Amino acid sequence: MRKQVWRKYLYLSICMAVIISACKVTQPYHQPVDAVNNKLFRDSSNNDSLNNIATISWKQMFTDTLLQSLIREGINNNFDLKIAVARIKTAAANFKQSKLASFPNVDANTNATFQRVPSTAYGFPEAYSAAITTSWEADVWGKLKSTKKAALASLLQSEAYKRAVQTQLVADIVTNYYSLLAYEAQLHITERTVANRIKEVETMKVLKESNVVTGAAVVQSEANRYSVEITIPDLKQNIRETENMLSILLGKNPDTIYRATLEQQIVVTNLSTGVPVQLLANRPDVQQAEYQLRNSFEQVNVARTYFYPAFTITGSTGFSSIALSQLLDPVSFFANITGGLLQPVFEQGRNKQRLAVAQANQEEYLNTFKKTILVAGQEVSDALYSYKAALKKQSLRKEQISYLQKSVDYTKELLKYSSATNYTDVLTSEQSLLAAELAGVNDKLQQLTAIVNLYKSLGGGWK
Repeated sequence: MRKQVWRKYLYLSICMAVIISACKVTQPYHQPVDAVNNKLFRDSSNNDSLNNIATISWKQMFTDTLLQSLIREGINNNFDLKIAVARIKTAAANFKQSKLASFPNVDANTNATFQRVPSTAYGFPEAYSAAITTSWEADVWGKLKSTKKAALASLLQSEAYKRAVQTQLVADIVTNYYSLLAYEAQLHITERTVANRIKEVETMKVLKESNVVTGAAVVQSEANRYSVEITIPDLKQNIRETENMLSILLGKNPDTIYRATLEQQIVVTNLSTGVPVQLLANRPDVQQAEYQLRNSFEQVNVARTYFYPAFTITGSTGFSSIALSQLLDPVSFFANITGGLLQPVFEQGRNKQRLAVAQANQEEYLNTFKKTILVAGQEVSDALYSYKAALKKQSLRKEQISYLQKSVDYTKELLKYSSATNYTDVLTSEQSLLAAELAGVNDKLQQLTAIVNLYKSLGGGWK
């Protein structure tokens, strides 16, 4: 008879769950259709949908073996990357727990109750029990399912964050490495110029003894030498600071960074950007923003379910006896099962507040997602234009340096044989040549940096 009652309750509970589940409270997530458009990239002349430099491994993108060694060391030891991995572990634990929420809760307990009664009665009666209790909440409105989806989105968001950190890390290592090579190249140019200026001072002294130039030209040549030499300490400081920055990115104490030269760097020329929609598949910060949006979307679903009754089934079984010796006797066995609906009536506005906050968060993260995509498009456009500008500047700079070198040579020769030229003309041409040579290094650096920025802006570096 007791078993029939249990079955009745159980069948009734299952039927109620099936009937109520027909009502849809939660909604499925759909990616915002207006987030990406074909005009996202500006000035992109190579947007072949089948090719995208973001899909190239950093090992193929940056062929300098010393640079590859630095990138590999950074990926293994960088602390920001380790922090991102720890976040993944936290999110994975939360997701695992959300999957277990749909299973029944089971508790085991034993207890003994002592009650003092008047001495004229039966002394000190005792009550003992050992029982297992289980409870299960039917996911009628999809609260547990949405909670699990939100936890999954959070896990995927943390994984996308890790990829974004790696993309940024690779870009930072390469950019600082190229900056280091540029400072080294400028230092070599400056030291070579100082050596030439020292020789020039001796030449001016000889010309003065021959009455070709005056003493003013000699002291001007001395000042010209020191005006260049004084920049060497700053260049060496820049080299040291860049080495220190690279060491931090590599997760080690500041140390010397072994490097190649700027001239040895191979420039990638096939800069295919792909199509805008590929940002969603390649760029991890865009993925991270969308997973954040999906998490907030599911939180809205969860908040909606709090307005509806919670359906629970509770069962317990065990032994109960007033005598410890009879606790495990068959006559002491008991079991029961109950089902119930808990309908929120007055929650002091908590349910409405919970839904309003969830909806506001969803609106915030939707706009964050759209903005992230727009910024990504801007970065691609900026990098492409910077690369093209660097190429144009390099071509013009080559011509400028060629003519300035001729100007220096001509004015030096004229200074020896013509009174129409003085040392000020030589000084002007030499200063212009040095400035152009140093600027030429910056042009090369701009080109290399633009390639790195384009690679990063398209989502490369993590595959």
